[in-house]
Amino acid sequence: MAKLENPILMAKIGGAQGLRGEVRVSTYTDDPMALGDYGNLVTADGRVFEILEVREGKNVVVVRFRGINDRNAAESLNGLELFIERDNLPDDELDDDEFYYADLEGLEAVDAEGKSYGAVSAVYDFGAGDLLELKGAGRRPALIPFSEAAVLEIDLEAGRILIDPMAAGLIDNPDDKDQNGMPPFGKK
Repeated sequence: MAKLENPILMAKIGGAQGLRGEVRVSTYTDDPMALGDYGNLVTADGRVFEILEVREGKNVVVVRFRGINDRNAAESLNGLELFIERDNLPDDELDDDEFYYADLEGLEAVDAEGKSYGAVSAVYDFGAGDLLELKGAGRRPALIPFSEAAVLEIDLEAGRILIDPMAAGLIDNPDDKDQNGMPPFGKK
């Protein structure tokens, strides 16, 4: 059993595929076929899985793990999340404007005046672009777009991101009034 210090979610096992112990796996890697390039995968409870084969499937990859040799064993893995240690991810392959989600989590979101809006607690992608969830003491969680307009600078070493709170939707634009001088519907 192996316990990871800084686990990164790489994949989730779905149902069994065939009779030889293969499983359908949804990956969170840029290239799904590269799932085995990062080393052995580990479950939250510390079980280690070594990939023997990976092949493309419809919207998933089909994986055969060492020691999983029949359909019953494969079916028992359904729903398992698979992780690697953060140090196994290559930093040198990232462009200047690329980041691992895990590296963004915990960064404090501040504006140009230094006012804090909380820390990044999660990164989501519901299909229309990435969103950062900010949580702070005494505040409700807020989602902001992970865009150049809303997130002006990312400083991993300082542990913060510089945001434009208006572009992020955290504060109202004082110029947003209708012809009667009223704020838009739903805003106060």
